Amino acid sequence: MPLIYIFFSLLLAWNSPSVFSEGKSIEPIVDALDRGSSSDLAEFFDSSIQLNVNGQQGNYSKNQAEQVLREFFKKNPPTRFALVHKSENNSSLSSYVGDYESNGGSYKVFLKIVDQNHQIKLYSLEFVAT
Repeated sequence: MPLIYIFFSLLLAWNSPSVFSEGKSIEPIVDALDRGSSSDLAEFFDSSIQLNVNGQQGNYSKNQAEQVLREFFKKNPPTRFALVHKSENNSSLSSYVGDYESNGGSYKVFLKIVDQNHQIKLYSLEFVAT
């Protein structure tokens, strides 16, 4: 496992908020990952998103990212998703690490979320095989 992911995981372990300022929860994002719903997940994307799905990485439009995730979920339907670490850098930025399990393999999921104008936006999402 690359050293950066170990460091990131340890850094996130020190804080554990699950809700943004003003009561905004990421539960709908967690639910979408747990169900493997690219369309529900895409509701939280901004017009573009940094995406890394098992090595296929780049900046994608909302629609392109949804298609990439749809294919990933189709090939790797979830059996379980759980958040394992949470960190709030300030009142509007949060980072999360989760475990995604499927019959096709296990993945660490790294999420970066911002509160923009009182709306939760997922601006970076990574699935890294473990």
